Amino acid sequence: MRASRTARGVTACLAVAALAAGCSGSGGKGDEDRSGDGSGGKGVHTPRLKIAMVTHSGEGDTFWDIVRSGARQAASKDNVQFLYANDKEAKGQAELVQSFVDKKVDGIVVTLAKPEAMRSVLARAKAAGIPVVTINSGGEFSAGFGALGHIGQDESVAGEAVGEELNTRGKKKVLCVIHEQGNVSLEQRCAGVRKTFDGSVENLDVEGTNAPGAQSSISAKLQATKDIDAVVTLGAPIAAYSVKARDETGSKAEVDTFDLNAEVVKRLKAKEVGFAVDQQPYLQGYLAVDELWLYRTNANVLGGGKPVLTGPAIVTGKDVPKLEKYTARGTR
Repeated sequence: MRASRTARGVTACLAVAALAAGCSGSGGKGDEDRSGDGSGGKGVHTPRLKIAMVTHSGEGDTFWDIVRSGARQAASKDNVQFLYANDKEAKGQAELVQSFVDKKVDGIVVTLAKPEAMRSVLARAKAAGIPVVTINSGGEFSAGFGALGHIGQDESVAGEAVGEELNTRGKKKVLCVIHEQGNVSLEQRCAGVRKTFDGSVENLDVEGTNAPGAQSSISAKLQATKDIDAVVTLGAPIAAYSVKARDETGSKAEVDTFDLNAEVVKRLKAKEVGFAVDQQPYLQGYLAVDELWLYRTNANVLGGGKPVLTGPAIVTGKDVPKLEKYTARGTR
């Protein structure tokens, strides 16, 4: 896999965590995942724990299926009952976290896409003695909110890596598509692209959970601005909408994206997508559950409390042979 100059070496220390495949799935509020086959962990004899994950996922975002796949695999190994819930609205996400605090779970994994909405509820979790690990977004707020640590990629660094890659490809005008307004991590990605890219970058806000609307907005922009030569999407599903928008408008823009899934790998192979940024979501779920189990059973803290980086790495069509079997089973 070819890492960018900015991010080279970031993920090497985590290679050992690419473990056996988990199950993919989808769920929503109040969903309970039974670890493995439902019989509990097979690798440890520590007390049964209950760990909850609450994300800002919208419906249909396959990224979170991969995160959950990693979390469920770790839960199976660690004798953990894994609970999952999601709400794309910040208020709803905070209410879900509070519900798990009230249930006195043994640990909480949470995303900080809209961090201020989570500040008070995480303070209540800390007061209740419930350890928290943050993943994926809002890493710079994690320690201040009392979390044990953060697991994910540095979004600014990831954006900078994309800007550099676009420079090597000779691009001049980039459309950066933000599919969730107010998500600090997505804004950081586009800002990072703008920082290192030698050409111009324009942001476009779309509603990521409305596929027809998102595709229509991207099509309209490509029709109105003919000299856009690269579209950067910030999530794998949006890449598919952008490819369709490009094709229907006759644009020559290259579509590049953050995040992997099976469809993105197929599009890389077909040369419909130029490159993707892999932040290894499976690791984010796996390591978060593992860290809470280690903390509860052995007082360990990964990375000494500093962020544990799972990306970024730039992948292209050359990497497809290594990735296809993993994306097919929902672990990359």
